[in-house]
Amino acid sequence: MPAVSERRIAVVTGAAAGIGAAVARTLARDGYSLALLDRDDVELKRVTAELAETIVEGADIESHVVDVTDRQAVDAAVASTMDTFGRIDALAHVAGILDTGSVLDSDPDQWRKIFGVNVFGLLNVLQSVGLEMRRRRAGAIVVVSSNAAGVPRIGMGAYGSSKAAATMLVRTAGLELATDGIRVNVVAPGSTDTAMQRSLWSDPSDDSGADAVIEGNLASYRLGIPLGKLATADDIADSVHFLLSDRAAHITMQALYVDGGATLKA
Repeated sequence: MPAVSERRIAVVTGAAAGIGAAVARTLARDGYSLALLDRDDVELKRVTAELAETIVEGADIESHVVDVTDRQAVDAAVASTMDTFGRIDALAHVAGILDTGSVLDSDPDQWRKIFGVNVFGLLNVLQSVGLEMRRRRAGAIVVVSSNAAGVPRIGMGAYGSSKAAATMLVRTAGLELATDGIRVNVVAPGSTDTAMQRSLWSDPSDDSGADAVIEGNLASYRLGIPLGKLATADDIADSVHFLLSDRAAHITMQALYVDGGATLKA
């Protein structure tokens, strides 16, 4: 375990549930001090309290209720993190939303909402945290995108398009920040057992809903999952943790697909 003076400081967005909460737990176990951001006040308080009970000695945690589409709120949270910890070593950006609908029939407002969070919300966080990292010429950033960024899905035009845009945004940021020694990567999950995934099932409480996802559906041109199981939130968190760590010191501008082979890395 690193000494207190060597502990890393991480900002985690979307930290109140699912993959974001799993990332926060994984980083906490590794001795990180954390600034957790989410718009869900109740769940954010719960996760913060849970981690406060388990965080290692010498580390600290704070939380901020933030909608990532609000640049002023993002900047305020980042400024508070800097005041508390003095620096930001790592950013795990997990905040995102999903909605479905066909390209021709969907409401443009739906597209604006999805892009508002998944692209412009990401831009807000990248700019705010990235500027602080660039002042120190150090840091690592991982953004959780989706394998839908690389493979079209029927009914997911807005979501997939937003994740494709987010992925290119991240890779471009990685190129621009490389000379400052800042690494920027993407983790692209496939179907993961979270509330977001289950919201697509007819009965979110029925575990058998995973069967159709694993098997795939030729009628909708969707492959199954070769490994025969959904990912867990911890599977994704472990990948984020790796890319933030020094073990990935020479990896940047990459998209790591964590989908059990579902896209055949198309």
